[in-house]
Amino acid sequence: MEVTNEILQQHIRQAKEGNQISFNFLLDLFWSDVYGYQLKRIKNENDAEDVTIQAFSRAFDRIDSYNEKYTFKTWLITISKNIHIDMSRKKKTSIRAEHSNGQHQEAYQVADDNPTPEDKIITEQNLAKLLRDIKQLKPKYQEVIQLRYFQELSYKEISEQIGEPMNNVKVKLLRAKKLLAEIIKKS
Repeated sequence: MEVTNEILQQHIRQAKEGNQISFNFLLDLFWSDVYGYQLKRIKNENDAEDVTIQAFSRAFDRIDSYNEKYTFKTWLITISKNIHIDMSRKKKTSIRAEHSNGQHQEAYQVADDNPTPEDKIITEQNLAKLLRDIKQLKPKYQEVIQLRYFQELSYKEISEQIGEPMNNVKVKLLRAKKLLAEIIKKS
């Protein structure tokens, strides 16, 4: 389906008014473009995805500042490019600080695959297939789905727990639900 400029501008206007369906439309429409651009630059799927999530989060946060003189896709890609530049600068700074202090600390996060009591209840209710589908997602998506739908935390609580802005949490959840829907359709 080809999206006309008129339809695109209508969704942008509705997104500025806070319409969640329009945000989803814009995310679905431009995800591949922004992600593909970042993947060519970064050459790492996880990092490219992180930058893309942050780009959409920042864009949706500041959608009121979008100027219709420019194409929306270019605006999104510029935001993602700036985020990547910022991340690169922070990484260089932290590497310098690490070498200057002589401290080499590494943190390892080990995912706990043991079933929780909630998992057992869900399995008893014939939802084991859904859990298998969720486990096919990347750990960061599993985490936000677990926190939101199994632990029933609010966006704010999830944001505090994983140490990311609330809009990043919303975009990650959107992306996780979209990927999970694709997995369910395939099986």
